[in-house]
Formats: sequence, structure tokens, C-alpha cells
Amino acid sequence: MEDCSPCYCRLPFSTLPRLHRLLLLLDDDEDCRSEESKKTRKIILTEDMSELGKKGELLDVKAGFYRNYLLPLGKAQIVTPLLLKEMRIEEERIEAEKKRVKEEAQQLALIFQTVGAFKVKRKGGKGKQIFGTVTAQDLVDIIKAQLQRDVDKRIVSLPEIRETGEYMAELKLHPEVTAQVKVNVFAN
Repeated sequence: MEDCSPCYCRLPFSTLPRLHRLLLLLDDDEDCRSEESKKTRKIILTEDMSELGKKGELLDVKAGFYRNYLLPLGKAQIVTPLLLKEMRIEEERIEAEKKRVKEEAQQLALIFQTVGAFKVKRKGGKGKQIFGTVTAQDLVDIIKAQLQRDVDKRIVSLPEIRETGEYMAELKLHPEVTAQVKVNVFAN
């Protein structure tokens, strides 16, 4: 390897002659760099950062970047065994909560399957026509009246209903669980 004397790497960058600054920027040789500048730190982000990652993510960053930017702003913490244990416990708690929510959604889907059809009565017009339409809010109100279950109207997907007849509605109870329910529309 080439000797790096005089070692301009240890001088402040702005005091170097222009040519040497350019050579240092282009030089891939790390022999002149101090051992301290090579060190990295294992950190955990305490908030989302678009350039680094999401909250709770484990990263390796340069020691100076951590010391001068992340630490003063409170955006990261050094990884410790206690912190890793706390993270593992929190992840297990979150996974258990996700599993519980999914199981509740599956139970609710089973209830919807056993009910059969929901009956909606509307004032009738000529032939099969009804006045107005049957909306997701109407279905939510019927579900609340019959099953005593609160359902958000945003999870209900209904076709446009302007006539009497039988229709299928889809309820997205969970990202992985959907329920199909029948809606029977009758004219008074």
C-alpha cells in the first residue's frame, strides 16, 4: 500500500489545498482514516425518519451522526440488552393484540353467516322500483338493531340498490377477514 505521508486526512478539510481535497474525496483508501471515524453504533429509532427508517427499527449508523444529530434531537437510542428485551416484549404484545382482533373479526363473520339475510323495507314505486336507495348506513342500522353489534359503515360495500330483490353486501371486518351477507329489499 501507498504511504500516506504527509497525512492530510488528519487536517481540517478546509485548510487543505484544493487539489489534495479533490484527491481525498476521490481516494478509496481508508488507511489514513482514524479508527474512530470507522466506528458505527447500533441504534433504535424512536420516531419515523423518512431518510433512515421507521420507529423501532434497528440500524447501524456512524458514531458522529448519532452523537451530533440523532442523540441531541432525541430521534434514536443506543441499543442495550434491556432495550432489546423491552422491544421484544412490546412486539409480542402487539402480535397478541393483532391475533385477538383477527379472531374477533372471524367470530363476527361466523355470526353474519348464521344470520342469513337482513330484511330492508322501503316505500315502493312502480313495479320493482323503490323510493330512495338502500345505503351502507341503512345496513349498519339494521345490524345494530338485530345483532346489537356496532359496525362502521366504511367497511360495508354495497351495490347500488334501487329495486326490490336480493343483494349481496360485503363487510371487510379485518384485512384478512371479510363476510358476505344477504340483503333482501321489500316494498311496503
